[in-house]
Amino acid sequence: MHSKQWRLIPLLEAAGNVQMAIDGWLLAQHQSGKHPPTLRFYTWSPPAISLGYHQRQYPEFWQHIIWQGQKLDVVRRPTGGRAVLHQGDLTYTVVTSGLNGARLQAYQQICEFLIQGWRSLGVKLEYGTAGRGYIHNPNCFGTATGADLVLPDGAKLIGSAQLRRAGAILQHGSMRLNQDAELFAQVFGAESWTQVQLPQSLSVEIIITALMAAASYCFEIELVVKPLSKTEWEDILG
Repeated sequence: MHSKQWRLIPLLEAAGNVQMAIDGWLLAQHQSGKHPPTLRFYTWSPPAISLGYHQRQYPEFWQHIIWQGQKLDVVRRPTGGRAVLHQGDLTYTVVTSGLNGARLQAYQQICEFLIQGWRSLGVKLEYGTAGRGYIHNPNCFGTATGADLVLPDGAKLIGSAQLRRAGAILQHGSMRLNQDAELFAQVFGAESWTQVQLPQSLSVEIIITALMAAASYCFEIELVVKPLSKTEWEDILG
């Protein structure tokens, strides 16, 4: 059986507005039939706070936070949800189509590769179950919803958000690897901090390799590595 091919864009470090432009571009291209389903991983430089697409209110001081001599970016995502701090994290994006069912079912179909990949690294994840606190908490990692993945001790490792357009889906999410507790407390308040305990030996490369293998297995696909071309960059940055 010939497996479907997905594009894999290699790990990319860039500013948040660039990363969000790439994700939006990938969704639009896939939706219009010009681009295969895609998986990619990236980091945010400088560190940033990403706001959900509909998130109108946020603290004024977020615009002025300095960390290690760099001003934090405040960037808007094309997806919903609440604010996420991107520092010491790894973000994944899946752009695909043909998933059936309600939003939460689609989330869980995509999240399966995260669960399997992390399990292969010895990290057990399960879906969060948020109570009513969700609505009142401006910090995305303060509460875990059914679309989020938490460690056995309840600490949230991965928060994901999704955008659907005419059958095409963009889902991206942040994996907390080694976040700075003081910066997190400065942004969201000390009471919302939970320590994420991961095996010491896990490098970003090891994590990505495991997640690529899990994606190939879960989606029954072959990943083809293809960096963004010069023409694509011009199209994205317009």
